[in-house]
Amino acid sequence: MTRMSKGEGQIRLAFFDTKPYDQENFDRYKNAYGVDIKYFPVKLSGDTASLARGYNAVCAFVNDEIDAGTAFSLVQEGVELIALRCSGYNNVDLKAVWGRIHVVRVPAYSPHAVAEHAVALLLSLNRKIHKAYIRTREGNFSLSGLVGFDLYNKTAGIIGTGQIGRITAEIFRGFGMHVLASDPFSDETWATAKGIQYVSMDALFRKSDVISLHCPLTPETRYLVNERTLSSMKKNAMIINTGRGALIDTKALIHALKTNSLGGAALDVYEEEDKYFFEDHSSMVIKDDVLARLLTFPNVLITGHQAFFTQEALTAIATTTLENIRSYFLNGSLINEICYRCTQKTCARKETGRCF
Repeated sequence: MTRMSKGEGQIRLAFFDTKPYDQENFDRYKNAYGVDIKYFPVKLSGDTASLARGYNAVCAFVNDEIDAGTAFSLVQEGVELIALRCSGYNNVDLKAVWGRIHVVRVPAYSPHAVAEHAVALLLSLNRKIHKAYIRTREGNFSLSGLVGFDLYNKTAGIIGTGQIGRITAEIFRGFGMHVLASDPFSDETWATAKGIQYVSMDALFRKSDVISLHCPLTPETRYLVNERTLSSMKKNAMIINTGRGALIDTKALIHALKTNSLGGAALDVYEEEDKYFFEDHSSMVIKDDVLARLLTFPNVLITGHQAFFTQEALTAIATTTLENIRSYFLNGSLINEICYRCTQKTCARKETGRCF
């Protein structure tokens, strides 16, 4: 591939699935990184990839569709790089994209933002803050139906102890909770220092009063929360998901809620969210029967994938994405690259310094 060198002009970036806050934050930093951006409101897919003709790179988000067809079209249009402005990449078919076009991401922006939102969801759900807010706005100051429980001395289960999971666990410890953790790559040094115990997944589901999901979505973790694991949970337990929607089998979750075998659920993500999240559907009928059913439960709290949404996180997303792009085109450096072979544990990067 022919890369730009200094003095050749600005890097041209086609930016998909643009929202006003995206443009505001990227416009603030684009000149410093030498990137000229064309913003498109539509999602990136095989049908829209032709819009990137004449651009050096594209910028995509969590619900853009990056499969073999999209990658092929982008390459045909001369695009050399896909820059994800997010950490998750389950929307990218890495096997299909591999060898055609490089993909980079933002591995971490503000883990505190997501961890704090997870805890805020729990507090709101448990103490019925969202219901109390609506009541008092209408002049209703009754406390009936608003009883919650103390977090102190309860047990929290953290599934996934990356940066976000560890911060969430430490916040729960600050409440005086017992914290259990499960992760195939345990950090015993951290756990010992923080008074946290690693246990098996089955033990975590059985013993926890609150479970918070912070693991990536992979074939192994898809529907991690399912009929079997839900049936093993305490009857009044609550589950929090700020990770990826498909970590939970939503139909199994609905069954658990209908049968009163679960205390409640707070969700910032949903497995079919790409059809609804990040857009205003307030004047329309929600045709997704599963999502519509979830919204009817009094013990379910849903936010629209906003856990990351702080100014600090938006700044980190913009600057990291732009640096990923600049480094590739000016230096040939693929920082924060997503490598298919790395995910398969067959990468030769250590020997060659390159993935392909």
